[in-house]
Amino acid sequence: MDSGTTSTDSSATVEADAEPVSEVDSGTGVGDNPDDRDPRDQHTQIVSEERRRNISLISAVIAVLGLWVAASLLIYDAPEAAFWNNVLVGAVVFVAGAYNYYRLATDVPLSVGVATLAAVLGIWLIISAALFEMLGGLFWSTLATGLLVAGLSGYNAYEAREAQLVTGEETGT
Repeated sequence: MDSGTTSTDSSATVEADAEPVSEVDSGTGVGDNPDDRDPRDQHTQIVSEERRRNISLISAVIAVLGLWVAASLLIYDAPEAAFWNNVLVGAVVFVAGAYNYYRLATDVPLSVGVATLAAVLGIWLIISAALFEMLGGLFWSTLATGLLVAGLSGYNAYEAREAQLVTGEETGT
């Protein structure tokens, strides 16, 4: 019986000397600070803030491009179908860009769905330039604006989706 008590005492001594599992160095840097902060948090926050500012600027540019699509009809002559196409698509692109800009300005994550809609409308502008037989300056203006809207909105949608995956949050659509 004495030997049983001795083995229990020796195992208790070993357990007391062992480090708790939470204090073991994982090699990742996470949890190694005494104040339990990840040293990468500050860098991650700086990068996230810089991305947010860039995406906010891109959203504003998309809104301006939407206005240009609608307003370019004041400069260029257009057939009726092309006229209404540019007015409606330009208005929706403007609203989409302004909506995402507003969301970012109020610290709400960018909407992946709205950014994707704007990208699809940018592709539609590229197609519609040829489909509605736009000529001259209107053709090139609509084509170039469609390329810019599709590219910038696609980038916004990608960044919003990446942020959603990294944070594990729903960004809203």
